[in-house]
Amino acid sequence: MNPFIEELKWRGLFADMMPGTDEQLDKTMTTGYIGFDPTADSLHIGSLIPIKVLAHFQQHGHKPIALVGGATGMIGDPSGKSSERNALDEETLNHYVKCLQDQLSRFLDFEGTEPNRAELVNNYDWMKEVSFLDFIRDIGKNITVNYMMAKDSVKRRFTGEGGADGMSFTEFTYQLLQGFDFLHLYKTKNVRLQMGGSDQWGNITTGTELIRRKVQGEAFALTVPLITKADGSKFGKSESGENYWLDAKRTSPYRFYQFWLNATDADAERFIKFYTFLSKEEIEALIAEHQTAPHERKLQKKLAEEVTVWVHNREEYEKALKASEILFGRSTAEDLVQLDEATFLEIFDGVPQKEIARAEVLGSNIIDLISEKSNFLKSKGEARRELSGNSISINKVKVNDTFEVSETDLIDGKFLLIQKGKKNYFIVKTV
Repeated sequence: MNPFIEELKWRGLFADMMPGTDEQLDKTMTTGYIGFDPTADSLHIGSLIPIKVLAHFQQHGHKPIALVGGATGMIGDPSGKSSERNALDEETLNHYVKCLQDQLSRFLDFEGTEPNRAELVNNYDWMKEVSFLDFIRDIGKNITVNYMMAKDSVKRRFTGEGGADGMSFTEFTYQLLQGFDFLHLYKTKNVRLQMGGSDQWGNITTGTELIRRKVQGEAFALTVPLITKADGSKFGKSESGENYWLDAKRTSPYRFYQFWLNATDADAERFIKFYTFLSKEEIEALIAEHQTAPHERKLQKKLAEEVTVWVHNREEYEKALKASEILFGRSTAEDLVQLDEATFLEIFDGVPQKEIARAEVLGSNIIDLISEKSNFLKSKGEARRELSGNSISINKVKVNDTFEVSETDLIDGKFLLIQKGKKNYFIVKTV
């Protein structure tokens, strides 16, 4: 079996391929591509599988191309969707395209002089000059309506999944536009393979058919499965339905790390194959070790480490790890003080807080601070009792009635974490 396909199969990342694909990959270094639609200013964790497939493709000696759909993004891919996507204005779309290009450049090797170095392309660059008349004359006549109607993504929308509105002509022609991308890259970049999720099979094979009919060429298709959790539920969104993004400004590295850390045992065994570059031997050893002591959650910890380092970096992983230890009490006051504001507030999300003038906090008597100034406790008398009972902590460190706040106690230079007992938290924000 071809090594690239073999790798995808043992990792559980293989769904289907056209006959002859493995022979093509065995025969020569092959150029293949995957498309990414610019629907936001960041990719999310649902994009990690196609990114990883391109990375494996490159590691096995082939040339990956990441296509950002500046043109097709204006329309929206109907595959797997029950309603038409809202159109974006050109300025917003261009911003999204630039953001995605910057992100993708972090995951593939675009440098050097190797013949299989990665490339980034934007389909708007070749579609912007094509007129409607040119398109229907040169492309449209090569694919019949019967052929297009037979695609599952189209049939589902015409049989009621799209509601009363059905499918617009714009969306109906999407597969032609994606096929045109494949044809253009076949002729200009020697692309012989398009890859994507299993819901893309119809669009991809429209491209191979267009290449066959238009230039009598041979091209191939390979798809990967759509990822769900072990229980069949949707993967990659929070309980409130929010995406986990690859941009640290949208999803903090701490929250990103926590997503993987909280995977169930069944999911962790699958995800560590899908989302890390660990070898088969390393993964099998980890799974065996985990099964002997599942309570230690070594599999989840390694999964969270590998993916966080890959998407962000080692430094952000270390910060996320420290943040997790803070939450579970295995940390120092120094670790807490070094947290950035976003991570600190994410860890203690929902904790009540009060803004107090900086001058009233620094050097303040602890009794006054935790009672009258912050209203954390009802009175000075209660404050004295709790302090004498060793119940009050500042930044996770027990304090007595002689404690005074200094600059070095402020988290990210502005916050103070007050705690009574194990679970009663309060935040003072200096202004």
